[in-house]
Amino acid sequence: MRLYNTKSRTVETFEPVREGAVRIYVCGLTPSAEAHLGHARSFLFFDILRRYLVHLGYHVTYVQNVTDIDDRSIAAAAASGESWRAIVEAHHQSFKRSMQRLHLREPDLEPRATDFIPQIIEMTAQLIARGHAYVATDAVYFRVKSFPRYGELSGRNVDELMIGARIAPGEAKEDPLDFALWKFAKAGEPAWPSPWGDGRPGWHIECSAMTHTLLGEPFDLHGGGYDLIFPHHENEIAQSESLLAHPPMVKYWAHGGVLTFDGKKMSKSLGNYEPLYALLDRHDPQAIRLLFLQTGYRKPMNFSEDSIAGAAEGLRRLFEAYDALRTAPPAPDTTAHDEHAAIAAFEDGFYAALDDDMNTSGALAELFKLSREVPAIVRAGAASAAAAFMHQALELLGISPLERSQAEPMDPLAKLGGDFLERLSARTGDVVHFNGGGSQAGIEAVIAARNAARAAKDFALADRLRVALAELGVTLEDSKGGTTWSVAG
Repeated sequence: MRLYNTKSRTVETFEPVREGAVRIYVCGLTPSAEAHLGHARSFLFFDILRRYLVHLGYHVTYVQNVTDIDDRSIAAAAASGESWRAIVEAHHQSFKRSMQRLHLREPDLEPRATDFIPQIIEMTAQLIARGHAYVATDAVYFRVKSFPRYGELSGRNVDELMIGARIAPGEAKEDPLDFALWKFAKAGEPAWPSPWGDGRPGWHIECSAMTHTLLGEPFDLHGGGYDLIFPHHENEIAQSESLLAHPPMVKYWAHGGVLTFDGKKMSKSLGNYEPLYALLDRHDPQAIRLLFLQTGYRKPMNFSEDSIAGAAEGLRRLFEAYDALRTAPPAPDTTAHDEHAAIAAFEDGFYAALDDDMNTSGALAELFKLSREVPAIVRAGAASAAAAFMHQALELLGISPLERSQAEPMDPLAKLGGDFLERLSARTGDVVHFNGGGSQAGIEAVIAARNAARAAKDFALADRLRVALAELGVTLEDSKGGTTWSVAG
């Protein structure tokens, strides 16, 4: 198998560090908000890669971390009144349900940043001791100029990076390119004790601590989205390899391409952002998976309603071909050798495509070609072998040929999103006071405030609260027995 290595910028023959085993680390979700389709595309590629490596006979250890503490989750907690842990957990569970619906296999290990505080502190202390990091008034920073190879992964020159670089207000670092290893806590923020003061880890150091502890050096492959090459993965290399007697930290780097939505980058401000779970409610998850597979993992990709409709039609054709093959009557005079010979070209083409930098588009082309040849394959008496191959090939791509409907709908409350209370609070102002709890508690608090307003004959306020819920997808129904609510499908 050959795979593109971001660091060498070439397609290389994949040769694991240890014979028969592959260790993979993929940068996972920062669940401070709902996952979107771009996340799904990145993780789906590594799911396919993992499946194929297992198919080739490797023992694969797949690690995908969770950045469960960061500035955004802290800000969301402050705005909503929920704890940062509750926000992270809600978004992470929503993400995991979406991954299951897309047929992504569970990671072997799913470490969280807050579980590796001791290792992060130890690594930071070593970097300080060796002169690669320093303690400032607001944080412990990595000294970028202490690492001469900085920029090799992304192909950037340090001097060019300095052009236009600025130190943000409140930062006390020596150099604009330096980055935080440990951030000192501000009032009211979650914090852990350290030799330099209470605080929390910077973003980059968690991955270095996790890979060192769980996989060792060098491990086989480090992956993530294209947007992580710089600065995240560049910074990982700098801080990790500053402590290694024998670099590199990892042999291969792999990155997935960017995804646009109707030709634009996904953004709430542009109005083209949709939570992943909502998209999976509207479309067959297997069709979305097929759509991703039709474009090379390193190439930019655009999602549109037309493209998903085309993928759904392609999925239908594949399933119809599979059904025709598996239900075809057996040919009594055909031997297993004859059957295999009749479909060998399709098999060879399929696996050759995957061997060529995981060319899933080429692999699918072989399956569509086979689909067009179903009548000839049946006449040749090779339907049974063709059905078996097609089943194996589709399963390898994460598509179940026997699953023809969408997964069970999500818990209605999950559809509201992890930032539901924040949005609800913005619409209700100071009228409703949320005392912790999740989305259900928030809805019930608004209903209680509305009932109080109705009792006081303040019908304008009562209607305003009803509208606030309706705008967020919650419908109220009044009856003699009280007020009930439901979440729009």
